[in-house]
Amino acid sequence: MAKKENIVFYGTGRRKSSISRVRLVEGTGKITINGKDIDEFFGLETLKVIVRQPLTVTNTTAKYDVITTVKGGGFTGQAGAIRHGIARALNEANSEYRPALKSNGFLTRDPRMKERKKYGLKKARKAPQFSKR
Repeated sequence: MAKKENIVFYGTGRRKSSISRVRLVEGTGKITINGKDIDEFFGLETLKVIVRQPLTVTNTTAKYDVITTVKGGGFTGQAGAIRHGIARALNEANSEYRPALKSNGFLTRDPRMKERKKYGLKKARKAPQFSKR
């Protein structure tokens, strides 16, 4: 008997310095991040909500399993990268989801990055204390 092949959709998400590679597989709605369950990986409830937003908007929470690897950055950036990747994979899975994802801003790459440190300053903008004498 031949084994049934699951259809897989891919999406790459980026936010700040975090990069996420997302695979959507037809399933029951389980989200796995770096081999761990979402509840185990993210401690804050707000980050879990951010990750699930594209699935909630398109009503596909129980339709797809999400398997993702994420590298770089902090927890908030990683959650944003995963959300971006899931949105791109959903767009690939069904183009009818595009208007809902686009109107909520999930397909747009957030361009905000950390500003570089400048010479003569302590940080990007923080200057040493000024004294006239």
